[in-house]
Amino acid sequence: MGIFDKIKNAIFGGQAQAAPVTEAAAAPKTVPAQTAAAPSAAPSVTPKTAPATVDIVPILDAAVKQSGQKLDWRRSIVDLMKAVGMDASLSERKELAAELGYSGDTGDSAKMNMFLHKALMKKLSENGGKVPADLMD
Repeated sequence: MGIFDKIKNAIFGGQAQAAPVTEAAAAPKTVPAQTAAAPSAAPSVTPKTAPATVDIVPILDAAVKQSGQKLDWRRSIVDLMKAVGMDASLSERKELAAELGYSGDTGDSAKMNMFLHKALMKKLSENGGKVPADLMD
């Protein structure tokens, strides 16, 4: 699993992925037993599948609060990684840079970090994250 996937899973959580699988597995068992239950199961699956978009702001704000540290995840890739309990070392960020297609000098960590934050926000958005517009610029 790559660094991006670890960040995405930390934000989106494994529960979001597990819930649809559990319901999908339960739905076929329920359908043969009770035909009337199938229409009820379909509407409950639809609302839980619909929130494929995950609002990252309250999740990351809660993670920062839980960490007990003063972290600015909105501006810092290091703080974002720390907020979700990840190693924010230079080597981890270089690995993330490779995953996200950074072609600049990885020795210039300030420039790389700015790229990483913007690229991460974009990629989270592309993968179902609701990212505020001001973080996408």
